Amino acid sequence: VGLSTAVADECLGNMRTVRAFAMEEQEAKLFSRELEKSTHLNELLGMGIGIFQAGTNLFLNGVVLGTLYIGGNMLSTGVLKPGDLMSFLVCAQTIQKSLGQLSILWGTYVRGMSAGARVFEYINEIPTIPVKGGKKIPYYSLKGEIEFKNVTFAYPTRPFQKVLSDFNLHVPPGKVVAIVGISGSGKSTLAQLVERFYDVSEGSITVDDIDIRELDPSWVRGKLIGFINQEPILFAYIYYGKYSLRTSKCYRRGAGLNFLSKVIQAAKEANADEFISSFSQGYHTIVGERGVTVSGGQKQRIAIARALIKNPSVLILDEATSALDAESEAVVQEELEKCMKGRTTIIIAHRLSTIQNADLIAVLSNGKLAELGTHQSLKRKGGIYSDLIKQQQKENKKGSWIL
Repeated sequence: VGLSTAVADECLGNMRTVRAFAMEEQEAKLFSRELEKSTHLNELLGMGIGIFQAGTNLFLNGVVLGTLYIGGNMLSTGVLKPGDLMSFLVCAQTIQKSLGQLSILWGTYVRGMSAGARVFEYINEIPTIPVKGGKKIPYYSLKGEIEFKNVTFAYPTRPFQKVLSDFNLHVPPGKVVAIVGISGSGKSTLAQLVERFYDVSEGSITVDDIDIRELDPSWVRGKLIGFINQEPILFAYIYYGKYSLRTSKCYRRGAGLNFLSKVIQAAKEANADEFISSFSQGYHTIVGERGVTVSGGQKQRIAIARALIKNPSVLILDEATSALDAESEAVVQEELEKCMKGRTTIIIAHRLSTIQNADLIAVLSNGKLAELGTHQSLKRKGGIYSDLIKQQQKENKKGSWIL
């Protein structure tokens, strides 16, 4: 049942993709196949329960029949009186009914355990990374210095495939560090490790010389870091009650109007206020599940505002402007550069034109730090970074010629 439900949920949640590839029949067949498996397993379960209950009833009725047979013989020989026989029968029937109800209860228990096995599996699972608990760096002493020390990492589903290997990088406080490299080099993985979605396999990541594993994960994600990834997920409401953009909480009761003004200010910084205000219900508009009713660029700008409203000390931009058109990208990039001032910023980018002003550029190759320097120094060096620039320039020229 769980697998069939998962198939249906995935299909309905990605209906546009299913329709785009004309995969309706294939998805229906896959759903039917999983339902057939579920039906077969439920038939086996029902058969087992039926055999158990039938055997129980046969045994209990046999007890009553045995009582009547033996009691009748004893009654015919005068050993037992009719009243005594009736007493035995009443007792036997009472026991029969009780045990009969027990057999039904057992069947219900088996069904419940089979249905709840997956739920109990998650309930009993001990998380490797706790949600809360650990140190919090006081705001007045927080610098935002991040350092990767001999970091080696492999995803739990691929333990033998190392994404990062002996990676070292120092991110100075208040500086902008860009991380570039070809696809699959481990750039986005670094962002996930800083957010502590995963723990490193070897080495350590420190914030102000404190191992990130010693810090409170909820504080790291809720206060320290503002994270904007390349595929932002939006909730149904842009602004709803105590939630701004449905992630950053309003911690003071009765501060709704004041906090809404902060939401609007963050949206202006991300160049999102204009199109949000054009909606019929403004900031109270329902944008649908996962923001399905807004464009990719609008979704990205809302995600940027969502990160800025927390006023984080560390800003992580994982392809933050990848879904924007040239005009919107220029505006948002200008606003982002203003927001980066005074914050430790890690930019992960494929579009090298957006990181030329970074204080430091780290080039990844095969999970290792291959080059480190400024835009001009790496360009003069003639290594991987220089090759990436030439490749993108060729693609841009080709695209311009085609247009």
